Amino acid sequence: MRTLPIAVTALAATLALTLTACGGEDGGGDKKTSSEKSGSSNSSSACAADKFTQEVVASEAPAAGDTGTVSVTLTNGSGADCTLKGFPTVGLDVRGTALSVAPEKSAEPEKLTVKKDETVGFTITYVRGPAGDAEKAAAVTTAKFALPGADAELSFAWKYGEVALRSAGGSEPDASVTPLQRTGD
Repeated sequence: MRTLPIAVTALAATLALTLTACGGEDGGGDKKTSSEKSGSSNSSSACAADKFTQEVVASEAPAAGDTGTVSVTLTNGSGADCTLKGFPTVGLDVRGTALSVAPEKSAEPEKLTVKKDETVGFTITYVRGPAGDAEKAAAVTTAKFALPGADAELSFAWKYGEVALRSAGGSEPDASVTPLQRTGD
């Protein structure tokens, strides 16, 4: 498995709400770790996207066929702890149509409790497509994402070139997203 630098991996995004936020009712929630603080007797709920601020940093693919990454770091701005587990649901908007970004196949998400001012993130990895070729590339304008178990979406402008399609004339972008991960110290 390839390891990316922390700054690049400083987290990143995709569709397929394969896993949902855990609230302790998954049958395996009877274990408590020493890292869980005892100051809160209630289990935290799924994180709401609109309670987070976001920072987007890209390592843009320079030319068609090259791979680039877009890392999204989210900071919990609410006063409440919340829980995340899984992949963000990511769609790349092309003229009003959202192309779903698939989760990274080999990635295993972990359950994260996110406290006020803590950060988590995900990374979208994509292959740049040939400019102006609608059969082989998608002219993405916006990336939208939702957190597992949450309804609200966040978005950011896509300024990283066209995204290659997995097949000519297809609707599947050559892109993937990592599970949500802890960032920072």
